[in-house]
Amino acid sequence: MHKFDYSFLENSFLPARLVDIVGNIYALSVLSRNRQEDFANVYTELAVVAQIQSIKHSNEIEGIITTDERIREIVNKSSAPFNHNEEEIAGYRDALAEVHKHYNYIVFNEENIKRLHAIMLNIASYEYAGQYKSEDNDIIEKDAKTGMRRVRFHPTSAGDTPEEMQQLILAYMDARDNPNINQLLLIPCVILDFLCIHPFRDGNGRISRLLSLLLLYKNDFDVGKYISFEEQINNRKGNYYNALFQSSIGWHETKSDYAPFVMEFLITLYSCYKELDKRFAVIGSKKITKQHRIEAVVLNSLTPISKNDIIKILPDVSLTTIEAVLGQMIKSGDIQKIGSGRSTKYLKK
Repeated sequence: MHKFDYSFLENSFLPARLVDIVGNIYALSVLSRNRQEDFANVYTELAVVAQIQSIKHSNEIEGIITTDERIREIVNKSSAPFNHNEEEIAGYRDALAEVHKHYNYIVFNEENIKRLHAIMLNIASYEYAGQYKSEDNDIIEKDAKTGMRRVRFHPTSAGDTPEEMQQLILAYMDARDNPNINQLLLIPCVILDFLCIHPFRDGNGRISRLLSLLLLYKNDFDVGKYISFEEQINNRKGNYYNALFQSSIGWHETKSDYAPFVMEFLITLYSCYKELDKRFAVIGSKKITKQHRIEAVVLNSLTPISKNDIIKILPDVSLTTIEAVLGQMIKSGDIQKIGSGRSTKYLKK
């Protein structure tokens, strides 16, 4: 049985790259909190976009897919789910909303982990929603070239799951209250252990992402509300699963190395903060409009920039608005148009 003990984080020697990432995350999180009062409208718009992206990508990682239009309708509750996939998506919507709205009051314990699982699977009407697995489960992977399957990892047995989950929670509580342990290092260690236990019959990956947000929010790292943490994981899915595999080797014998997963987790979080910072790095005035934000993005770009590039930087701004502002900037002579068709880009004159 794995021994849950995070005391090693007290005196851990951190690689220089990890030290830099942790420092940058703290700096950007403080900067973000300072900006929220001045740019409340921008944050509100970003939160709407991030919610949709989070629901889409967390489910897409598990192969649960529907169209972007349907996801928007499900998120806005303007339409009921049409099929089983959409029921799963609607369930994640509700569980994510629970974390976003009530994270301050949600204690990280077995009861609430089971409750989030029940909320997530409620609409799909799974009989095992909110209950630990009753049978052993293995993590299977399929080789893309040969089609052959193999067991990637043997999680905790069903019989040992309740005890290991209890030990995980107790170890977390002990480390959480230790002032010598950095919470940014603790959180990914806890998420890794949760994934290695794999306590539920289904939905462990999605629950792990909800728990990641919950623990991050409770420690004032709220970037996932405005830039989808789940989307960044999906963008780096290969790296993410490779780090998970590397850190799971020797886990049952308490000989695993948390470092690969901790590094990947924090790189993903840092990517979220960098994406958020891009929305504001070009802002110098408190009186900000969508037109000013588009203009600033284009005028401060050192290389030609496309409409798709602008959409990635300003996902809360519509393509129609971007095209209208670009047209005005060309007409006023502020920028020049390079190329044509899909390869069209724009650059400051």
